[in-house]
Amino acid sequence: MNPDQLQAYVDRAWQDDILPELEDYIRIPAKSPHFDADWERNGHIDAAVAQAEAWCRTKAHDDMRVELVQLPGRTPVLLVDIPGEAEGTVLLYGHLDKQPEMTGWAEGLDPWQPVLKDGRLYGRGGADDGYAVFASLTAILALREQGIPHARCVLLIETCEESGSYDLPAYIDHLSHRIGQPDLVICLDSGCGNYEQLWCTTSLRGMASGVLEVDILREGVHSGDASGVVPSSFRIARQLIERLEDSASGQILPKALHVPVPDMRREQAGAAARVLGETLYRRFPFVDGAGPVAEDLTELVLNRTWRPALSVTGAAGLPPLDQAGNVQRPGTALKLSIRLPPGVDGAQASAAVKALLEQDPPYGARVRFTPDQSATGWHAPALSDWLAASLDRASRRCFGAPVMYMGEGGTIPFMAMLGDAFPSAQFVITGVLGPQSNAHGPNEFLHVATARRLTSAMALVLADHSRRRSAGF
Repeated sequence: MNPDQLQAYVDRAWQDDILPELEDYIRIPAKSPHFDADWERNGHIDAAVAQAEAWCRTKAHDDMRVELVQLPGRTPVLLVDIPGEAEGTVLLYGHLDKQPEMTGWAEGLDPWQPVLKDGRLYGRGGADDGYAVFASLTAILALREQGIPHARCVLLIETCEESGSYDLPAYIDHLSHRIGQPDLVICLDSGCGNYEQLWCTTSLRGMASGVLEVDILREGVHSGDASGVVPSSFRIARQLIERLEDSASGQILPKALHVPVPDMRREQAGAAARVLGETLYRRFPFVDGAGPVAEDLTELVLNRTWRPALSVTGAAGLPPLDQAGNVQRPGTALKLSIRLPPGVDGAQASAAVKALLEQDPPYGARVRFTPDQSATGWHAPALSDWLAASLDRASRRCFGAPVMYMGEGGTIPFMAMLGDAFPSAQFVITGVLGPQSNAHGPNEFLHVATARRLTSAMALVLADHSRRRSAGF
């Protein structure tokens, strides 16, 4: 392997092929089905997967098989089967569905209009993670360009990830005979603590979300007449949330939503905190004078990776400020999103939250919690010696710094599914979502230089995988 030749090949591919494709992909508002109930009729998901399929076909060698697979009533998946010369099977994963637009994009930026500026490609979905299919195939082609052997590789690109991957189990079952038993899984849908080295995700949080509805009146009434007699639906909602979260500290109260943090992950959290320093929290757009929930940097890492947390992400029943008269509103609805530690079952957590919030409602109010998404987190198995050594070599060659390990606060439901389906597989979960990249929010961007280096790093790992036994790893 000539690493300079490898990087030159990857850089050309990104400049000439991948960036133009990603710009076209960003223009497609391929919102995940959870955010676009008419996705079939609107056709944006179909357009995104068709674009990726067409690109793969133009790049595929004669021995590669590119196929669009769609089960009745389900979002499509793209399957690319690439034969190899070495023993084993590698499964490479990504997704093409996107989060919704979100408000707050800076002037000159837009979720559906790509902007390449200062080495960053702005637009929804480029980094999360439309680039994955292009980078994965390019890494394999870069090996072939030098005649470097690789194992059989299977690219599985779904279009339901941002909705919880609820279609994916059906495809894993349907394609099980095609996929086989991978011994290595590579996922490019995660984050990186900085843009200076390779970051591997050791754990992912799960999620339980739903809508809390509190109704106390059949219709709104004059606040001067009713206040002090009729309890506020908003205050009742606050009381109910206090059952779940201590508002002073943000701590989630039910013990069933917590797990012990493994010692190894505590040590890795401390190492990550030392490398990242104050960028752990300074990367977030705090208003002037605001700061994080704790000063201890290691605790901040553990808070976002191994501890549950609540976010209220939406509300209904509250009129706009300029329409808010002196009216006691009949009800309040809040969208709750609870991140769960690895090891907490998402469905069981949703059921526990529902029981907690609905029991003994204050003042006899009508209270409902309707779960709408749940996912179980994931904890990576221990790395084999060859893979740990390979990742560190790849990071040093491509980034000039050692590999780092850290959990991520987000959820990739696919990982828990594959962890259960392939318990003996090794996992490399990584990505380009670093400081300020802001997936799901405004001004999402892909850090192009990091994506290029990550593509080369994955090629090196695939090469090491093919010779892991003969080289004595």
